[in-house]
Amino acid sequence: GVYTVSYSVKDSAGHETTAQRTVMVFSKLPDSSRPEGPETPTVYLTFDDGPCAYTAGLLDILKEYHVNATFFVTAQFPGYLDMIGRAHKEWHAIAVHTLTHDFSIYSSTASYFEDLYAMQEIIKEQTGSYTDLIRFPGGSSNTVSARYCPGIMTTLTQMVQARGYQYFDWNVGSNDTGTNDSEEIYQNVISGIQGKKNAVVLMHDIKPASIASVEKIIQYCRANGYRFDTLCASSAAVHHPVQN
Repeated sequence: GVYTVSYSVKDSAGHETTAQRTVMVFSKLPDSSRPEGPETPTVYLTFDDGPCAYTAGLLDILKEYHVNATFFVTAQFPGYLDMIGRAHKEWHAIAVHTLTHDFSIYSSTASYFEDLYAMQEIIKEQTGSYTDLIRFPGGSSNTVSARYCPGIMTTLTQMVQARGYQYFDWNVGSNDTGTNDSEEIYQNVISGIQGKKNAVVLMHDIKPASIASVEKIIQYCRANGYRFDTLCASSAAVHHPVQN
């Protein structure tokens, strides 16, 4: 649970002061804190396109199992931006996906960074700091960007890293944008993580069927020797071949 601990002190002259701190107590260590061997496979659950009306339910599941994930966030659903703050407070990683998820941001490098920096301000408002993690809409291998500006992904992948960001694609696809069957999503994920030391799983918290599969995914991974962790700038980069 989450507890507030109060401290008070009084000196011989009668001056008194108090302070409080918040303490989080886990019934067991989060996966990212557990001792691991060099061969322990790690699963990075990542969620794109939220927060939205379904994000709170997902956070509840992750909290129940003490699993931390990485959220590549947007501002598509302004009424749920406070979920970014909640996710941060519950030790999830917050990363930029896009402010609008409008592919016209690929019209120019200026348009892309205008969108990125606007989303950064929302993240700072919710978490108190900026993030150095991003995921390009459509991934770095997207070809839709060529409709707006040929060659822009080649340029952007270099520019974001030069500006201190690390971008992440994925090496396990849940296909939750192609099916509403939670069992199919579950099977896609557990088959995709097989044989990978670092499995970066693409899911979307705007998809109810995807959220419905998360509990089974966690249970399978825990039962089969996987650990969970959040992405950070020093994580093994998973990059797709750039195609524009």
